[in-house]
Amino acid sequence: METSAAPGTFGSRLWQGGLALQVVARNQVFLWLPIYFGTGIGVYFSLMSEPPRALHSWLIAAGLILTLLARFEARVLPFAWAACFAALGFGIAGLQSHRAAAPVLEYRYYGPIEGRVVAIDRSSSGALRVTLDQVRLDRMAPVKRPERVRVSLHGEQPFVDPKPGQVLMMTGHLSPPSGPVEPGGFDFQRHAWFQQLGGVGYTRVPVLLQSPAERNGFALWIFGVRMELSAAIKNRMAAREGAFASAILTGDRSDLDTEALEALRASNLAHLLAISGMHMGMLTGVVFVMIRLGFAFFPSVAMRCNPKKIAAIAAFVAALCYLGISGASVATQRAFIMVSVMLFAVCLDRRALTLRAVAIAALIVLAIRPDSLAGPGFQMSFAATTALVAVFAEVRDRNLMLGWPRWWRNFVSLVISSGIAGIATAPFGALHFNQMAQWGLIANLASVPVMGTLVMPGAVLAAVLSPFGFENLGLQIMQLGVRWIIFVAETVAGWDSALRLFPSPGPWVLPLLGLGGALICLLQSHWRLSGCVVLAGAFGLWMSYDRPTVLISDTGTLIGVMTPEGRALNKPRGEGFVAGAWLENDGDPATQKSSWERGGFERNTVSTKVGQSELLFVNDKDLGRREASRLCAKADILILPQLRSDLTCDVINRNSLRGSGSIAIFETENGPKIVTTRDLRGARLWAR
Repeated sequence: METSAAPGTFGSRLWQGGLALQVVARNQVFLWLPIYFGTGIGVYFSLMSEPPRALHSWLIAAGLILTLLARFEARVLPFAWAACFAALGFGIAGLQSHRAAAPVLEYRYYGPIEGRVVAIDRSSSGALRVTLDQVRLDRMAPVKRPERVRVSLHGEQPFVDPKPGQVLMMTGHLSPPSGPVEPGGFDFQRHAWFQQLGGVGYTRVPVLLQSPAERNGFALWIFGVRMELSAAIKNRMAAREGAFASAILTGDRSDLDTEALEALRASNLAHLLAISGMHMGMLTGVVFVMIRLGFAFFPSVAMRCNPKKIAAIAAFVAALCYLGISGASVATQRAFIMVSVMLFAVCLDRRALTLRAVAIAALIVLAIRPDSLAGPGFQMSFAATTALVAVFAEVRDRNLMLGWPRWWRNFVSLVISSGIAGIATAPFGALHFNQMAQWGLIANLASVPVMGTLVMPGAVLAAVLSPFGFENLGLQIMQLGVRWIIFVAETVAGWDSALRLFPSPGPWVLPLLGLGGALICLLQSHWRLSGCVVLAGAFGLWMSYDRPTVLISDTGTLIGVMTPEGRALNKPRGEGFVAGAWLENDGDPATQKSSWERGGFERNTVSTKVGQSELLFVNDKDLGRREASRLCAKADILILPQLRSDLTCDVINRNSLRGSGSIAIFETENGPKIVTTRDLRGARLWAR
């Protein structure tokens, strides 16, 4: 009996379409390997409990064996590759998580703190901040001491100017890294876990120098070189321009002008400060072109060697040096790997800018730092790179600019690259930072060419001339370019509606955005429409997602209630970081004080309704058990953050908050829905 569909029927067309999709997937299977690998990493981080440690080794071994077998079997289906690399991603993420394990403070600490300076930066409030290793804390056993702590230095510090390798002593406050400010929010505890940061805090008393800087080890030596280079740059340039130049060359942002930084963010030019693919590409491009031009002046030498490959090797050395002096942040590591893959392709006479090169770079980055998958840096940089390579490959294959004048091709390429990069990264930027620059394309068109023609070439020239004492020539060229960029940023930021704010979306929006973008960039012809459908679904979920009606901090002392005017807070100051994050996630430009004025709540008492249910919040240290029991009859949801004991009724108190973390309450048709941080995060290595 014939079971196949007749020619021309819907079943036949569906079958043929499925075969065509399978052929496309087989031909492009390598491009999908980072997607499969990242899926395995995502599954690991989304689990509610920590899997057995031995499982990770078994999955890695099984994934490698299956990958080797699949490599020599032509009939392997794409979903088999997906299973192999998802298993590898899951296993590597687990192993890296266990490798990062280090002691974390179990309680709030106040007392003497000693440690060696291994990082210097500034907090969001502008305070100088030092990261210390070789930590010593009073009356704490060595096995319980954090591997690293980070301390903000408030007030005047007349006795010490922190330098790499110094051993400092101080009296300060430390606490364990805090969890998400709301369920589903950014998990600082996980971020700190992979940095082996076991305590964060501050001091308000003068810090003392216990022993001078000793740069033992390569990491401290290169850190010291970076800080010396940063100081030299800032001493030879104007204050604002020098701080900008230091940030893009050494990664030192400690002296950035606050107003200029806000303008850069509002004009979508803050990415110029992040030492990423654009900086690394410009630097290596300048070196590559300079070496090739140098060979052009000596034709006899050029005929005896391969100038292109020599230029690629020289550019790789320049990229390696830039990686070291810039601080080797995660973004810079990604950029270095990407550039290295491309330069290696040049040495092998392969095309440098291909989607395969992007896929290789993504696999290497995720294998080294699987936790970077959830970060905005990874998502935005690879979204921009993948989109640019895919679009320009299409332009090249279709000869869309064939016969155009060179100057016009360059201008159109600049417009296309700025527009495509902006479109590709805008959803991720809005998702992570709750804002999008309205005039970012104009600002980038006016600034990026200057970055490539003045700033980075000036940096290379300064490096070349520095042994002869003429580095100021290159630095002055840099200063001109940086001054123009800051001028553009401040001008565009001053325009009406420069920033558009967005509320945070639900949990499924991010993976759908990534999948939709991958389908558009990696599939061929009309199959790309499936990516548009997925993106439409992601934006639909984003628009339909309702923010929590009530938010409660993990301390229980800050509560925010959604009103028609926006979220109303119960106090005008205190826990400012949490309050600011809530308002940011709401897409609300209000300050904490103006949010407090909305509701007219008392600082320690809030009474409101969530649907038909009565919510009562009482923050009273002197509240007795008998008085608390009487409140049970007055509210459906009772929040008593200062109460330590349990009552006969359900109550959110200090004990429950210690286990649950921050709390969100949603208004639904079936009544209030309470979601805690622990409900969404479970019991993981980093979740204390």
